[in-house]
Amino acid sequence: MDAKIISLRMERQCFINKADEREYTELYRDIQPGQNVYWNGFGEPPTLSFRAGFDDIEFNRKRQLERELIKGRFSGGNLGWIVPEDMELFAALYCKPLTNPTPEQLMILELIETAGPFNIQQIKEETGMLVKQITPILHRLQEAFLIYEDQYDGEWDRGWYKFTEMFPEVNINRYTRLEALKIVLLRFAYRIVWFDTAMAKSFYKIPEKEIKLAVGELADEGILTASDSGYLLSSDAKLLESYEPKAMSFVYAIHRNDFLYKAHEHILKEWAKKLTERLEYDHEPLQYLLIDGEFHGASVGHFRNGPYDLNDIVCTLPDADERKDEIVEAVRAVNFGKMPLRFMGKEL
Repeated sequence: MDAKIISLRMERQCFINKADEREYTELYRDIQPGQNVYWNGFGEPPTLSFRAGFDDIEFNRKRQLERELIKGRFSGGNLGWIVPEDMELFAALYCKPLTNPTPEQLMILELIETAGPFNIQQIKEETGMLVKQITPILHRLQEAFLIYEDQYDGEWDRGWYKFTEMFPEVNINRYTRLEALKIVLLRFAYRIVWFDTAMAKSFYKIPEKEIKLAVGELADEGILTASDSGYLLSSDAKLLESYEPKAMSFVYAIHRNDFLYKAHEHILKEWAKKLTERLEYDHEPLQYLLIDGEFHGASVGHFRNGPYDLNDIVCTLPDADERKDEIVEAVRAVNFGKMPLRFMGKEL
């Protein structure tokens, strides 16, 4: 990829100069919904790893507590955190109306609407249903933006509220899906600089034909410019003409809920498969190596609670051996100090 695009992308992602709180808040808004660290971040606030010049997990814990970050089921039904002022936007993108409710769904909805909030244990006592029956119903009602799970801290005993009680001013029909898509795609374009519709689909989990329609309208309006089978903001196409790429030398081990991973997931999954298919030991990608602005490798092994099995580091850099110590340290730093067993198949 063009060095100018890579450099500007890393600047906009705050990898070159770490974000202060104002820059971080703007970055977070543009790449919502935020998620916690893949696999080991259960119950933790969302994080934008390696981008903040401060402890962003603690910063977001405070934002959760003050309900400046709110929880919902968004892309692909996954849990994520958004800023409350964007609730209408994300409702337009992800609301799945409850068109054919079951008697059990209606019973739980009526219970919460007339006498809530309730936690799951209280719903169990009121209805006589099992937790394993209640939980998917709550998730489905949550996807319909009918109820809200108020997780403002790390505790597990959370209340479920009627959505309109928590957000009386929110009109979930304010935007059409196309209007909402155009707004978030402009944010996406600003932060990733160059993208194609497959990348947007990968991140937002919205059908590509809808993304193509939104992108087509933005191009017709002159806001986006076509470039190498993808798109740039027209303002960035002009900016890049005189832009000087910044010097970069860094290695970050990126977890699988990260914005950059999610936007490239469709490519990285296949790439990692080809890179690891002949390995005889467990080789599921644990983190992906972002080296000088591009993905060039992965730590592979096996997920478990606590330290993972770090069986190897695979890398496509021509000078990988020269940067071995730097790469190994980046992997160790995000794995509780644990050393990988191998580097490029050779035991360490």
